[in-house]
Amino acid sequence: MKNDDEPSHETQNEWENDPNNWIWGMFYYNRKDKRSYFPKKIKQFGWHANYADPSYSIIILLLIAIILILIKYSR
Repeated sequence: MKNDDEPSHETQNEWENDPNNWIWGMFYYNRKDKRSYFPKKIKQFGWHANYADPSYSIIILLLIAIILILIKYSR
């Protein structure tokens, strides 16, 4: 059964192929796309993250905070 939040295959392809949804051609940023992660074109190469997803922003901020704390206390 298909999830109602899941975009259609055609919509996914449109979003993924639209250069406006890619920052510097590397970072996927699409507020319309509710997926946090999606597979790369060649599935063996891993996954892309949707940087527009709020949960991903929290993860990035936590990682930055951990790195800054480690730098501060390693001196």
